[in-house]
Amino acid sequence: MKYQVYEEYKDSGVEWVGDIPLDWQALPLKLMTISKVKDGPHETPRFIDEGVPFFSVDSIQNNQLVFTGSRYISREDHKRFSLKCLPKKGDVLLGKAASVGKVAYVDTDKEFNVWSPLAVITPKSQEFGQFIFYSLQSTWLQAQCDMLSNSNTQKNLSMQAIDNITFTFPDREVAGQIANFLDHETAKIDTLIEKQQQLIELLKEKRQAVISHAVTKGLNPHAPMRDSGVEWLGEVPEHWEVSQLKFYTLNMQTGPFGSQLHSEDYVIDGIPLINPAHMSFGEIVPDSKVTVDKETQVRLSRHKLSEGEIIFARRGELGRCAIVTTKEEGWLCGTGSLKAKLNNKLVPEYTYLLITSNGVISELSLESKGSTMDNLNTETLGRIRIPVPPEGEQNKILNYVEDILDKYKSLIGSSESAIVLMQERRTALISAAVTGKIDVRDWQDPKATL
Repeated sequence: MKYQVYEEYKDSGVEWVGDIPLDWQALPLKLMTISKVKDGPHETPRFIDEGVPFFSVDSIQNNQLVFTGSRYISREDHKRFSLKCLPKKGDVLLGKAASVGKVAYVDTDKEFNVWSPLAVITPKSQEFGQFIFYSLQSTWLQAQCDMLSNSNTQKNLSMQAIDNITFTFPDREVAGQIANFLDHETAKIDTLIEKQQQLIELLKEKRQAVISHAVTKGLNPHAPMRDSGVEWLGEVPEHWEVSQLKFYTLNMQTGPFGSQLHSEDYVIDGIPLINPAHMSFGEIVPDSKVTVDKETQVRLSRHKLSEGEIIFARRGELGRCAIVTTKEEGWLCGTGSLKAKLNNKLVPEYTYLLITSNGVISELSLESKGSTMDNLNTETLGRIRIPVPPEGEQNKILNYVEDILDKYKSLIGSSESAIVLMQERRTALISAAVTGKIDVRDWQDPKATL
């Protein structure tokens, strides 16, 4: 869409902005607010189950303040903290620590308070508040926030720096018109982005369903079937075996625990220990800080990994596992993991697909119940019943799955690229509108003209 431009422009005096409309001004933020920017308490409050919502930067998602899952403080703490800062409807919240530049507009009368990583901006009017909210999403103001941040362990934007960030301002009426225009246009873009995100989730679900069907039913839709005797599995090709996983393994071994491994045994850039956090989509991704020296490796030699083994997460996300390749030979199974050496009836890659299928994950969850959290051990894992086709058929299924993964990777990649382009379009539109590069004074909300 092509937009009109203003008739006359002048130099803004701000290199990143360039020219602005003749009657606009380039001003520090503090001149367009009722008071200086405030922030919440720098102390850590006592959190309670119910009370007044208490927000930090993580409570801002997609430029909105999210109440769901918030932490709570007592009414007494809220009253005390409010003496310094009491956010209200019409304020703008800006992340000034860690996630510097996150921004939200307070459009609710709900009572809440904020922690010190959030700055509270109180504009002179609602129109300027919404305009400031959008301006802070623009390319050049995000760049200013980043440039003005100092960094020790994490980025931090000082209160003085925020007060003195340069904005370009029209008059109040035009500021309100620009905010209304951006409300309408960004909502359309956000809807398109959401639809692409939903499509990505549907594609991932469909991909998983197709793979699960292939590894549990095979590729021949006309193959004679029989009841597997396993509720979640149903029928399988009649020439497939169905048995417990332990009958297809040579051994299973949990990682070291208790007195076998101490915090002082860890070194930097040594021999990796593999825990659940180091397993990603079937591959092992080590952490240079979670490693041990050669002496400890020798002492824990029974926990060494060998090519072709599968290493499993014992806690947390059941079904999380990875295949050990030549590269990981000699690395160690970590405390939070267990490893299994397969016999020649199971192809490791096929086993990985089985273990990560919806049915096996559900079975693992049922088997592991009874403790405070899902917990996997060799006995639990060994009892899992799985379908096992002949080795040649396993390899055919793997080839088919590889083609499926390529197809869905391409479809998902196209949607992700579309999202990136729409996000860039959104930012570019905001940047143009709040610096007067486009003239939307005559814009009318289509709903208002109906």
